[in-house]
Amino acid sequence: MSFDLVIFDCDGVLVDSEPLATDLLRQAFYEEGLVLTLNEVIAHFVGLSMAEVIIKAEKILGSKFQPNFLQNLQIKTFSAFRQGLKSVTGVKSLIKELQENEIKFCVASSGSYDKMAVTLEVTGLDIFFQKNIFSVSEVARGKPYPDLFLYAAEKMEIEPARSLVIEDSIYGVRAAVSAGIEVMAYSVRGEDKILQRAGGLVVHHMNEVTKHIFS
Repeated sequence: MSFDLVIFDCDGVLVDSEPLATDLLRQAFYEEGLVLTLNEVIAHFVGLSMAEVIIKAEKILGSKFQPNFLQNLQIKTFSAFRQGLKSVTGVKSLIKELQENEIKFCVASSGSYDKMAVTLEVTGLDIFFQKNIFSVSEVARGKPYPDLFLYAAEKMEIEPARSLVIEDSIYGVRAAVSAGIEVMAYSVRGEDKILQRAGGLVVHHMNEVTKHIFS
């Protein structure tokens, strides 16, 4: 089918932020007394909003984090992004193809607006999206619930059934499926089977997304 709207997740789909962010999150957990491997951090927390991350992590730890946990983590994360963050390989070419074919596109992320402002500016992707950026802070429930993707489609004035989501997390794939939106799962962490079982069409490069849209 053809699509009238492509909805991008941000971290791990537009910007290659996951390796930096997840390792910093693992270190921050360790400083609070929560010892997890990097794979455990990825499995449990990638794709969730920071509010949900903290709730889930504190439940595992059995106690509350320090009040400045989120502030300190954000300072370290933004600093790391400004020093070496890159866009995901092939995503700029995909966006330009969408522009040339007059297909709408936007971002719908579990990240905050502040975080997306940094990541999109550093990678030079901000010029493509401008005001078509939507955060979990705008809806009642985050991923894996469908609220954010339905909200983005509504704001872009496109029916969910005419949309395509590009995600890289299990929570994001489940959210798209719940919204009744076709979803392509960008897999770079060896999670092909998990993402496929959740309902995602697994791809490993953005040129596969381009072929799917324009074939």
